[in-house]
Amino acid sequence: MTGPRGPRRYTLPVRSRRRTRWEQQTPTWREARPSLIADALKRSAARPSGNWYVIGASRDVGSEGRPFGRTVGGVEVVAWRTASGELRAGPGACPHLGAPLRESRIVCGTVVCHWHGLSLDGRPFAGWDPFPAHDDGVLAWVRLDDVGGEPPLDRPVVPPRPSGGTVDAVFTAVGRCEPEDVVANRLDPWHGSWFHPYSFVDLTVLRVPESDADEDAFTVDVSFKLAGRLVVPVRAEFTSPEPRTVVMRITEGEGATSVVETHATPLDPGPDGSPRTAVIEAVVAVSDRSGFAVARAAAPALRPLIRWAAGRLWRDDLAYAERRRLLRSTGRFPG
Repeated sequence: MTGPRGPRRYTLPVRSRRRTRWEQQTPTWREARPSLIADALKRSAARPSGNWYVIGASRDVGSEGRPFGRTVGGVEVVAWRTASGELRAGPGACPHLGAPLRESRIVCGTVVCHWHGLSLDGRPFAGWDPFPAHDDGVLAWVRLDDVGGEPPLDRPVVPPRPSGGTVDAVFTAVGRCEPEDVVANRLDPWHGSWFHPYSFVDLTVLRVPESDADEDAFTVDVSFKLAGRLVVPVRAEFTSPEPRTVVMRITEGEGATSVVETHATPLDPGPDGSPRTAVIEAVVAVSDRSGFAVARAAAPALRPLIRWAAGRLWRDDLAYAERRRLLRSTGRFPG
């Protein structure tokens, strides 16, 4: 479906726009049909994941110091790197007396339990069997067949990313909801300039998926706010390649081919028994402008700023997801 505006070309990355009051925006509730979002969510849930789950940023899993630990779908997972840098993962409880391996130490690429010194190098030992693990260069994944219950895949479904020199950052937050609530939030592009007016303006949904035969993507024109009246207009697509992932890809404008990957990983229940989900969002940015080399050199300083911007959005979006889950659990969700 194509909107009233046809394809447009972008020349300057930054534009000045007239200020518009929040309440003077064009309402989007008629376009954001609940059935349309629900159908996109169903198609997403039906795609294979191969039982792969994102556990965190690749750079957060090291070969020295402490292992990386996360509970996924109620299963304790510990991850670390061998001396040669290969990712390893397995159950988070020591096979001896159940010590939490995430609190142990890594010595020369081997996990050494801090209770009694049992060492694990990633191979099966005393009933401890490793989990398949994958490092895609930005994110670390683990395959949990007992949690996913699907036919396993050798590799996770990693969305295509920009090639060449990129800047990447990974943000993580935890909400009291389920992965489908996070995915539903991202498959509703219409809320962008209403719910996040500090970041987005002039959002128009140009195309929505109307049937299984269509390319299953939402296409939007939107402007990212910089400061004052300055904005950066882009065209972007939202797709969901597997049940727990939504990808926003810039297709036209500044940073074309850059992506924001939102991954929803189920955790252990909260103290009150409510479900919890980790939102692990990877931003992979690229630009063909010569000045982007400066951004790549300054990547360590830029990553906290990127995570801050993502955190501001997810402060609101997790409230959206948590509200959706509450309404579903009480039978009050519309539709």
